[in-house]
Amino acid sequence: MAREFKLNELDAALADLEYPVTPDEAAAEFDDATLLLADGERNLGSLLERSDAERFESVDDVESELQNLLPREAVGEPYQSEGEG
Repeated sequence: MAREFKLNELDAALADLEYPVTPDEAAAEFDDATLLLADGERNLGSLLERSDAERFESVDDVESELQNLLPREAVGEPYQSEGEG
């Protein structure tokens, strides 16, 4: 069964990985997972496969790398801040 995650829900899923973990190992774990974004969706495993990192030491490492792999539009409108009114 395919899994879906919003970006802000991803840390709980990533916490289930055994660290340190290579990008290939993480990609294999999430090959059936869809990351729901502001501008659509992406396969989480495919995103992780694109990483140039040798390994991830923590959830924070994976999340940081994903922020670098996603297009800026993926997290919302550029230059817009939520909560400011």
